[in-house]
Amino acid sequence: MTKGYSGWVVFAGVMLLIVGGLNVIYGIGAIADSSFFVQDERYILGNLNTWGWVTLILGLLQLFAAFSLWSGGLYGRVMAIVGAGLSAIGALLSIPAYPLWSLAIFALDIIIIHQVAKYGAAGDETWAPSPERVAAARREVPPRY
Repeated sequence: MTKGYSGWVVFAGVMLLIVGGLNVIYGIGAIADSSFFVQDERYILGNLNTWGWVTLILGLLQLFAAFSLWSGGLYGRVMAIVGAGLSAIGALLSIPAYPLWSLAIFALDIIIIHQVAKYGAAGDETWAPSPERVAAARREVPPRY
């Protein structure tokens, strides 16, 4: 028996891995008070340091979810959707710190949610040719006149 993976599930996992890695990097940068971020902005909740920790934790959750998604179970799909959903909310709430980056992360998170929700179960089926399928595939199709 072979395990089949959908290309869309692999794509969503790779996107989740990229977004998670970038969120970890930007979370560390925000915690360290990097000069990359806009410093004197007002945030809905907390400050830049708070959002750095939130982004770091979301990034780690997304990295975990990417590998869990590739394992093919329901838990991986749920973790991928929850991780991308929380990251999308966090990206919208952190627009004052890095506006263009937040919108880019938000767009990637929405793509991830769509791909996992639509194609997430495509890697679940284990394909083994049954005798009936083999016999049906070997039958000759009568010519059309």
